[in-house]
Amino acid sequence: MRYNEKELRALSQQPAEMAAELSMRGPKKGSVAKRRLVKLVVNFLFYFRADEAEPLGALLLERCRVAQEEPGGFSISFIEDPERKYHFECSSQEQCQEWMEALRRASYEYMRRSLIFYRNEIRKMTGKDPLEQYGISEEARFQLSNLPQDGRAALVCARLDELD
Repeated sequence: MRYNEKELRALSQQPAEMAAELSMRGPKKGSVAKRRLVKLVVNFLFYFRADEAEPLGALLLERCRVAQEEPGGFSISFIEDPERKYHFECSSQEQCQEWMEALRRASYEYMRRSLIFYRNEIRKMTGKDPLEQYGISEEARFQLSNLPQDGRAALVCARLDELD
């Protein structure tokens, strides 16, 4: 996927949903954990050197898995390349859980499924489609039948079912 570096840099400076200094280890063999400022902005996880304003890199949180590793640590891997893992160490198990939940909710697919779930709940309660007033109720991206059926999609469905 291609990105405009200038736009990504600007996005990295936006207010973060979460930000903290975490130990981070990249996917390369023999990689050493380093302290990085990590910022979650929409569905991107940016990482910086603690004393620099420019990000070193960014992870697009789509089609990825967030998993608990050792106590106080988690990893992010991508469905297309599960061996390529980024490891993060938090200062506490509580902080680790907060990060894992936020990262799982950050994907476009999760937000889309949430919108569909709540749209259907509102329709059940009121008998009206809340998207109709915006003229977008028939768009394919808001239809349940167009959702991908991979492991991540099933996980999101299960989590949304818990809200019911």
